[in-house]
Parts: sequence; C-alpha cells; structure tokens
Amino acid sequence: MVSLKKLNNLKMQNISKSRFLLSVSLILLITGIVSTNSDVSETVFLQIQSFLSDYLGWMIILLANGFLVFTIYLLFTKYKNIRLGGPNATPSYTYVNWIAMLFSAGLGIGLLFYGVAEPLMHMSSFPGMIEGDNSFNASKAINLANLHWGLHGWAVYSSLGLCFAYASYNKKLPFRVSSLLGEKVASNKPLAVAIDVIAILTTVFGVTTSLGLGTVQISAGMAHIFGIEETFTNKVYIIIFITLLGLTSVSLGLNAGIKKLSQVNMIIAIGLLLLVFIFGPTVFILNALVQNFGAYLNTILQSATWTEVYNTSSWQNGWTLFYYTWWFSWAPFVSLFIARISYGRTIKEFIVGVLFVPSLIVFIWMGVFGNAAIYLVLNGIGDISQVVANNLPVALFTLYDVYPFAQPLSIISLVLIVTFFVTSSDSGALVASMLSSKDQSDIHDDSPMISRVTWAILLGVVAAVLLYAGGLTALQTSVVITGVPFAFIMVFC
Repeated sequence: MVSLKKLNNLKMQNISKSRFLLSVSLILLITGIVSTNSDVSETVFLQIQSFLSDYLGWMIILLANGFLVFTIYLLFTKYKNIRLGGPNATPSYTYVNWIAMLFSAGLGIGLLFYGVAEPLMHMSSFPGMIEGDNSFNASKAINLANLHWGLHGWAVYSSLGLCFAYASYNKKLPFRVSSLLGEKVASNKPLAVAIDVIAILTTVFGVTTSLGLGTVQISAGMAHIFGIEETFTNKVYIIIFITLLGLTSVSLGLNAGIKKLSQVNMIIAIGLLLLVFIFGPTVFILNALVQNFGAYLNTILQSATWTEVYNTSSWQNGWTLFYYTWWFSWAPFVSLFIARISYGRTIKEFIVGVLFVPSLIVFIWMGVFGNAAIYLVLNGIGDISQVVANNLPVALFTLYDVYPFAQPLSIISLVLIVTFFVTSSDSGALVASMLSSKDQSDIHDDSPMISRVTWAILLGVVAAVLLYAGGLTALQTSVVITGVPFAFIMVFC
C-alpha cells in the first residue's frame, strides 16, 4: 500500500512548474501593479474595454451565436449518441447532482446579483425604449435579461466543455486547453504553456469577478438588514471568511466539498424561488412567464445579432458585449469543471443538460424575480427603481421589504450567496489546479492539494485587489480584457 507521504510526493510531482509558476507570477504582478496604481488602473481598464468593444464587438457577437448554432447542430448528427468515456462508461453522478454542480459553478452568484436589478435597469434605459409604454419596456427588459443569461452563454460552456470531455475521456488527453488544439500545439511546449497560462489567467479573473460581485452584495445585504457599514475593510473581512470556507471545501475534494455544497445551493435557491412566487404576484408572474418565453423566441435572431451600429449610445458595450465576454472568460473554468463531472454522459445528454436545462432555470428565475420587481414598479409599490439606480447590490433585499418575513428571506439569501461564493471559489481553484498540472490520467484525481490551496487563496486576493482598484468597474472591465483573447483560442478548439 502506498503511504500517505509518498502519495503526496507523487501529487507534488504532478504540478507543471512552468504553468503553475508563470501563472502565479503573472497574477501577482498584475495585482501588484493594480493595487499600487488604482486610479490609473481603472482608467486603463476602461480604455481597453472601450477599444475591444468598439472594434471587436461584431466578432464577439458572431462568436456567441456561432457556439449556439454549433451546439444545437450536434444534436442532429450521428455523433449525438457517443458516450463520453467509451460505450461502457457509466455516469459518475446522478442527474440531480450533475445539474446542481454545473449550475452552482456556472452562474449562481450572478443570478442573485442581477436577477432583480437587471430587468429594472433595462426597463428604465435601453435603446429603443418607448417613454410611457411600461408594457413594452417591461417585456423588452426581461427579454434582454434572458438573452444575456440564457442559451448563448450556456452554448459557450457546452461547446468547450464537450471538447474537453471528449478529448480527455475518449482520446485520453490531459485536461488542458492546449490539448484541444492538436498534436502540433501540444508538442510545442512554449506555445502549449502560453495557451494554458492564458486559460488560467482568464479563469482567475473570470471567477474573481463573480466573487467580487458576491462580496459587494453580501456587504450591501448586511448593511440593509443589520445596519453594518459598507466599508472596504468589511468587504476584505468577507473575502477572507469566504476564502477560509473555500479552503475547507477544496481540501475535502469534489465529492465531499463541491457536490454537497451544490446540493445545499439548489435546495435553498428553489425554496427562495417558491417563496417569492407564492407570496408575490403569482398570477402576474405566470402570465408574464408565458409572454416572456414567446417574446424571447420571437425576437432571438434580432436581439442576438444587434450591434447598435445605428445608435450613438454605448449601451451594448456595457451590457451584451460585457456578458458575452464574461461567458468567454468563464469558459475554461466552467467548461473544464463541467467536463470533469460529465463522465459517462452521451453527447446528446451533455448538450441537453448543459445548454437547455440551465437556460430553462434562468428563464424561470428571471421570470419570477424580475417580474416580481417589475410588478412593484408598475403598481407604484415602494421605491425599488430608485434604490436600484442608486445602490444596485441591494436590489434583491429591497424586493423582500414588501413581502411577509422580509428579514428571514434576506438572511436566507445571504446564506445562499455565501454558499454560491464558496462553490465558485472551490471549483475555480480546482480547475486552475487541473490546468496547471502535468497530467490527469485518473478521472477521479482532484489534482495536487498544494496547488488547489494556492489557487483558492489567490482568487480571494485578486478579488480584494480588484475591488480596491475600482470596485465593480475594475471587476467588469477585467472580464472583457481577459475574455476577448480567450475567445480567439476557443475558435480553434
């Protein structure tokens, strides 16, 4: 029997020093520069974001649509019945656990942050809105939110995730982006390392964006519920607390850590959804869900290819292009994680489970929370529109103020944000560790512990630095800057 010490030494040997050390060094260098030049960094971030959006916006939109068309096309090909891992492979997880994990890793914090706020923001400001026509504006607002969070984003995950899974389980290649680009790239070590380092940096900045959003929302929620002052110091304490929880979870491994947390996430999320639906304007929400679904299908081609070319505003840069690049930046992280948990699924099962099921959950979530907030605006109940305009992170908690048991609902939501936060940190650290490993010959290998712990700590550090450098602006622009380069790589996978 192999001793624990010998096993740990073997794990240490599995770290790709070039990928690990170069990635860590670059991340520390970037965070160091940003932290010591916060004002300049924010200006530079915004200028780079503006440049990429202005000159490459058309490409970003074409890529997002291309991934969706490609993924749906696979459902009608002879390849749809290929099983990931071979004809005799059996799934490692049940459908429920599988969906719970990919959803928790894929967008949990984002929906809690934007589920109420985004529809209200669109309702009051989007190109083409009709002043005084609340019915049209409300329907369009939900439609835009569904566009940003629905099929297009999950198509990015399913396309790259399927490539990862097939290459790793059927072709026996390492869980790395460079492995997907062919033997010539994989055998060229400097090029392969460079590509994998880009994927790692993209993963880190993509995950830290959501961690930053979660921190801001937790801080706003604590201020709203308990009157605790929102300061940068308190946000750092939140990040430290979550990072410690993440370290505990990442130490437990995939099955004992992420899987259990994902189960808790889904139970709490479903509970909140039902409470808002039952205690809110139930009939209004049901009618809106039907209308919203029809409007989404009816306008998807126009909405998904709109480039704002005939407008002088920059609305598209801050919303649709931001979201698409956010999905790109999360692609190596979420796609590899989804591939890691999808052993034994057929390609058809994979696409249905990764593309359509989460998108359906998004439509329901936006339909319930978004329409519950819109109902308040249409009927002049409370001042949620003004609150969202002035303090976006507190939108969810403001919605609860008109419900029975407002404080318990807010506290439960805080707990859910924390568990989603930990799940994202945990799975992000796991994926960064896998990308910086030499090989993953065993599908049940969660990669070296020292590597996972290092990445979990770095995720917290980077989130804190980006918040210090420019709050939500720095977080969002970092996504665009890292997401666009990786989009080029994805085309060749």
